[in-house]
Amino acid sequence: MERIFERLMYATRWIMAPIYLGLSLCLLALGVKFFQEVITFIPRLFSMKEVELILVTLSLIDIALVGGLIVMVMFSGYENFVSRLDLHGHDDKLGWLGKLDSNSLKNKVAASIVAISSIHLLKVFMNTESIPNDKIMWYLLIHITFVVSAFAMGLLDKILRDKAADKAISETSLKDSL
Repeated sequence: MERIFERLMYATRWIMAPIYLGLSLCLLALGVKFFQEVITFIPRLFSMKEVELILVTLSLIDIALVGGLIVMVMFSGYENFVSRLDLHGHDDKLGWLGKLDSNSLKNKVAASIVAISSIHLLKVFMNTESIPNDKIMWYLLIHITFVVSAFAMGLLDKILRDKAADKAISETSLKDSL
């Protein structure tokens, strides 16, 4: 009975597969929005002020960062929690595939969120005359929260890795002394 339960529980990881595939729909939607933004600003390019062009560029960078985040979560999440991707013989295999464990993924997601938040905050600062000061303060506080959280997660990961390395060294030393 226990073996059946364990196999059934292990098989439920495949429930995540359609969720990761569903993220590709979000990626497609971002692609549509990206090109919609490009198509709408091209006719206005020569009449745009420099600040407007920078804001559009920041929006495009923002979309690209979110797209990269989706790709990273899709592939590394699938590899970590569902099944290995069998891409032997493919020349275009992403270099980081198979190298991101769940802690690395979590830290990369946190760093991506900070980068996306930074771009958004830069857009806010470029457009301060139309945004009330109290909203700017909230944007800044939220961004600082993201930065502190990402830093704390990275620091905790480093402490845990160092602790595991120290434990491995002490175990090796103990074996050598015997």
